[in-house]
Amino acid sequence: MNDGKLITYDVLKQGRVMPAPRKFSREQLQTAALALVDEQGLAGLTMRNLAAELGTGAMTIYNYVDGREGLEGLVTEAVMAETQWTDPGGDWETRVSAIAEAMWRTARAHPHAIPLILTRRTFDIPTLIPAEALLQALGDSGRSGLDLLVAFRVVSGFVTGFAQAEFTNPLSAPAGGDRAAATDRVAQLPADRFPRLIEIAHAAAVGDPEIEFRDGLKIVLAGLRAKL
Repeated sequence: MNDGKLITYDVLKQGRVMPAPRKFSREQLQTAALALVDEQGLAGLTMRNLAAELGTGAMTIYNYVDGREGLEGLVTEAVMAETQWTDPGGDWETRVSAIAEAMWRTARAHPHAIPLILTRRTFDIPTLIPAEALLQALGDSGRSGLDLLVAFRVVSGFVTGFAQAEFTNPLSAPAGGDRAAATDRVAQLPADRFPRLIEIAHAAAVGDPEIEFRDGLKIVLAGLRAKL
């Protein structure tokens, strides 16, 4: 027994007591936790469900994860570790665009996990790599200190916010849903009171999320360039 948690031990020939080899790797736990969230949403992320996904008992999971906070950390780590991009070289704006788009694609691939990406913090090394790369690219614009911090928050906030807006605003369709059908309810609003909402509803019905993201990122980069 250790810190109130159940741990099994093997007794070595030397007489020392050592922890038994772990049954699951951190990566296995992350993959299983993310699969649960993708399939069932955040409500499905429980110790019991994770144990079932891994084919073990619920108490076993407590040897690896500290409650709800630990479960959510697994999901955040799993999503961010998926972020992959090819360094395009070139100026800082080109590199920022490549990294930001990679982060956006990863986030939107797991819409149920977006609230955790926005609110949970982790120091798992693989999840810090995209953040460091983005900071390096922004730093090459000549920014440092507070200016670098603000630029980082603007870009990363745009990335996650844009991904979230695609699935949660009045013009959104559920993941994999019919985008045109989802905008119909807005298009039926009284035209004399909501002309602009109706206008963008029609645009959203035929729009391309990838083009919208890239155009929005260009606006963000133009602002950062002007601030220089």
